[in-house]
Amino acid sequence: MSFHSTAAQLVTLAEGEGERHSSISPFMTGGGALVILLLLLWITTRFNRDR
Repeated sequence: MSFHSTAAQLVTLAEGEGERHSSISPFMTGGGALVILLLLLWITTRFNRDR
């Protein structure tokens, strides 16, 4: 397979009928990721008190 045909297949796959689960909300996913990252940031700053 050449690079061109592989890239064309990926584009076709990406443009296809993407079936999403209706139970997964992008806002809940993003909000959950934000909360987790902020929690990790807070934990990291609590343990790095030598600065």
